[in-house]
Amino acid sequence: MAGDVRGVPGEESARWIKQSSYDLEDATLTAGSGRHALACFLSHQAAEKAVTAFLVHKGAERVWGHALADLCEDAMALDPSFDLIKTIAVLLDKFYLDTRYPSGLPGGVPAEAYDQHDSERAIAIAREVHAFVSQRLDSASPLA
Repeated sequence: MAGDVRGVPGEESARWIKQSSYDLEDATLTAGSGRHALACFLSHQAAEKAVTAFLVHKGAERVWGHALADLCEDAMALDPSFDLIKTIAVLLDKFYLDTRYPSGLPGGVPAEAYDQHDSERAIAIAREVHAFVSQRLDSASPLA
């Protein structure tokens, strides 16, 4: 997700948080189908896009990287309360690569390595990140 996010900050952030909502819904549907690795990855994506929505809302023209640890650090520079969500959001970072590529695992394939417990926890964290960011978007003025 590295790159430009230019546009009117409020409109662009609305697009990012909307896609975050869809990714979260897709994670839930996918987990219900037993595709737990993909549900974990989509949970990461939902949280990543939610934090990106906040950064865009605050005027970021470029948001680089996928790690929630780094994205939350960037958000903390604008709103120190992101420290509260960073502690759990970073737990989703392990789902960015390892849920998709066999090379990230010592044996087997991602589709067989993740279970219902993993996807339920990932979805719960993503929902918490999404709610946290949505609350700040509702109360924050752009470029403030």
